Amino acid sequence: MYRSHNCGELRISDVGSEVKLSGWVQVGRDFGGLTFVDLRDRYGITQLVFNEEEDADLSAKARKLGREFVISATGKVRERSNKNPNRSTGDIEIEVSAMEVLNASKTPPFTIETETDGGEDLRMKYRYMDLRRPPVQENIIFRSSVAIQTRKYLAEQGFIEVETPVLIKSTPEGARDFVVPSRMNPGQFYALPQSPQTFKQILMVSGFDKYFQIVKCFRDEDLRADRQPEFTQIDCEMSFVTREDILNTFEGLTKNLFQTCLGRDLGNFPRMSYDEALERFGSDKPDLRFGMEFKELNEVAKGKGFPVFDSAELVVGICAEGQADNFSNKDIKKLTEWMQRPQIGAKGLVYVKVNGDGTFKSSVGKFYSDEDLQAWAEKFGAKAGDMIFVLSGETDKTRKQLNELRLEMGRRMGLMKEGDYKPLWVVDFPLLEWDEDSERFHAMHHPFTAPKKEDEERMLNGDHETMKALRADAYDLVINGVEIGGGSIRIHDRALQAKNFKLLGFSDEEAEAQFGFLMGAFEYGAPPHGGIAFGFDRLCAVLKGQYSIRDFIAFPKNNTGRDMMINTPSPIAGEQMEELYLESTAKDKEA
Repeated sequence: MYRSHNCGELRISDVGSEVKLSGWVQVGRDFGGLTFVDLRDRYGITQLVFNEEEDADLSAKARKLGREFVISATGKVRERSNKNPNRSTGDIEIEVSAMEVLNASKTPPFTIETETDGGEDLRMKYRYMDLRRPPVQENIIFRSSVAIQTRKYLAEQGFIEVETPVLIKSTPEGARDFVVPSRMNPGQFYALPQSPQTFKQILMVSGFDKYFQIVKCFRDEDLRADRQPEFTQIDCEMSFVTREDILNTFEGLTKNLFQTCLGRDLGNFPRMSYDEALERFGSDKPDLRFGMEFKELNEVAKGKGFPVFDSAELVVGICAEGQADNFSNKDIKKLTEWMQRPQIGAKGLVYVKVNGDGTFKSSVGKFYSDEDLQAWAEKFGAKAGDMIFVLSGETDKTRKQLNELRLEMGRRMGLMKEGDYKPLWVVDFPLLEWDEDSERFHAMHHPFTAPKKEDEERMLNGDHETMKALRADAYDLVINGVEIGGGSIRIHDRALQAKNFKLLGFSDEEAEAQFGFLMGAFEYGAPPHGGIAFGFDRLCAVLKGQYSIRDFIAFPKNNTGRDMMINTPSPIAGEQMEELYLESTAKDKEA
């Protein structure tokens, strides 16, 4: 037996018990006659005491222990004279009578502490040690709890978990596929799934009614803190449902996860149309933890002789309450430069400070009188001490830029409170997006999204301009400005699906080659159906109030898509290349 208890289990009630613990040496402290060792496992830390007067050889052995040595120790539980209130085992310690070194350790390349001195790439290279750190372990354990609770809730709602294939067909829509060469079919390739979309729709045609899967998905795209080349979805589909049925079901799942995993009651989720979200916040995933809503100023800012505003499609701003005294000219210049970075691309930033005496200080004061600026202030409900920021330009671009400023001001003003969760359903997205460069439509969500019922006829028979106005029966779940999940009611009629493929630029032959199996299935009694997919890694991060999803994935990739621990992607042997016909293909192309 390696242990009778774990390192987070013993309490004052265990004093006098003979116990055996095993774990990793967190740190050792030598005080001459007494040596103290903190022993750690995933459950906690227990202090061990070695007394030189009782056993000199054992104490000498303890003094030689290094960080991360794996040991087992036997001894008696006793009450600590100097208790540690910050530790669950802080009332007791173990007076060690026997110890065995189970495995020695080299000196770790970084400290295995809550706050470590290791950089990200170093920690990812030695991920097996980074995973010993309490905050990372807590995140992985929390992820497991969320997964278990998700399965429990969906099973209680009558969902069936079904595994779908990992080797599938490559499709041209969406992000880039990861492809896998087939040895038995020279020159042909599988793709790794970006989602199980078509398979879950086939399951609905097959009569399974309610499907779910916590599933790995793969996208070969540029990475950020909230993206990975392989990620996990809570993937779901339901038959004979409307949008209302799906929103109620998965609002229920979300509330259940917050209640069971965090003890938080989210209340009911508000809903907002896509158009309203853009007008009020400049984003289809607005952070509702604070206000600072957009106010359009065209009617009060144009026609006053300021050419930048007069020539703009949109003049729009936000009001930062109580910030007038916090921004010097130098601060405003820095903020303007921040907005002018290529990532945001604003040409400039107009400001108005509301003074206590009813006057205004503004960067455009020579074009606008105090009476003019008073009309601006009334639009925002601005009061003395507030500060107004204004941008102008093309509507879509300007709203995106102002959204970045709103979020930055929210961070600076401390408005994104830890532990504050504001969920939102965003609905009624455009069905299609027109791309000027390729001169064709792209699906806002994916090619299988149904138009709203009242738009179906216009989709089948409308002209080009009508198509731009089509609305999707689609929805996104947003929490604190992060898109947690998205889905839609699906097309289940072959004629409507064929029309959508045509609008997206597919020829009849291309549509049949790529998705003929799905359209064929629609001819054999496809029920009305719809679904949703939650980004599972992202959901876990939001639940814990964190932004990066990497610490919720046991073995993540870095910003360039590399696994630093196993050093991949990497070349494969020449023989493997030949077996997969990759070498000959490359040579044929060169020839």
